[in-house]
Amino acid sequence: MRRRWWIWGLLMLWAAWLPIGCGPWEQPPQPGQPTQTLSVYNWATYIAPQVLTDFEKKFNVRIKYDTFDSPDTLYAKLKPGNPGYDVIFPSDYLVNRMIQEDMLVPLQLDKIPNRVHLGQRFQNPPYDPGNRYSMPYLWGTQGIGYNRKQTGKAIDSWQAMFDAQYRVAWQEESRATLGAVLIALGLNPNTTKTEEINRARDWLIQHRGNIVAFAPDTGEELLNQGEVTLAFENSGDVFQVMAQNPAIAYAIPKEGAILWVDAMAIPKGAPHVDLAHEFINYLLDPEVAAQIANYTRYATPNQTAIDRKLIQAEDLQNPGIYPSPAVFNRLQVLENLPPEALKRYEAAWNDIKLRVGRG
Repeated sequence: MRRRWWIWGLLMLWAAWLPIGCGPWEQPPQPGQPTQTLSVYNWATYIAPQVLTDFEKKFNVRIKYDTFDSPDTLYAKLKPGNPGYDVIFPSDYLVNRMIQEDMLVPLQLDKIPNRVHLGQRFQNPPYDPGNRYSMPYLWGTQGIGYNRKQTGKAIDSWQAMFDAQYRVAWQEESRATLGAVLIALGLNPNTTKTEEINRARDWLIQHRGNIVAFAPDTGEELLNQGEVTLAFENSGDVFQVMAQNPAIAYAIPKEGAILWVDAMAIPKGAPHVDLAHEFINYLLDPEVAAQIANYTRYATPNQTAIDRKLIQAEDLQNPGIYPSPAVFNRLQVLENLPPEALKRYEAAWNDIKLRVGRG
């Protein structure tokens, strides 16, 4: 390759004029510039952008915001070692798994005074007793988003997802998709029995003809674009696109559905643990929590935000976002399972992806 000797000479001359201690590509800190960078790993479209901007201004920091498309992706990214994230947003069952595998930093609760705003139900969750490693962020359900114009009727059952007349999308999330199929079959979504896991596997494969995709957190877009008629999706994702497309609706099936809580946690090896605590505490401020819930259309665990009526009324009154007690009793939570059971789910999922061939 031809050498650019004249450019190199200019660079060396320029470097000689830099203050001692600064490399040739490093600018000295300027007054008012961010002093730290907080690295966040979260789902896409899962926080109000203004919240990030306000935090940066208040604490004079920069936020590096990366996104993942499933709990499986988050786990795979962190399991070999933390690549530099300060705050992550794992789902409830994954929090428990990461605790057991020593992947999370114990929280310093005195640095998170805003935890007092959490509802009683979220203060001592079974996946993290005493909230020693995590704080709840948002919660919701995984049900069916559908196009009413295309179905010509309301959808209220998982059986619609296996109806050959509909084009459907499932999630690229092994535990959630298999869990929903298990519920549809009248089984426990946390079963560890090989025959029941394989029954769910075989049921999906048997109905592969109407599966358009296993969507990586984009099922609501496939629905909005008309590529599918029904999509197994998270409640808030569907409600977000409903604002653009009034033909879309969301249903919690009568057989029951998955209830989940996404949490905030600090992974082992986080470079800025103190700043991570500040961020978690900030997101638990009632005004901020309401801003996030109103933007994402997910339910908030922040009871103070609800009591102060900071949540938009249409969402509080929406049974798809805040289910009635009767519906709530039909919801089930995914649990962390023993390693041998997880291997059975992984094997079943690999068979599904191989034989269905959608993605």
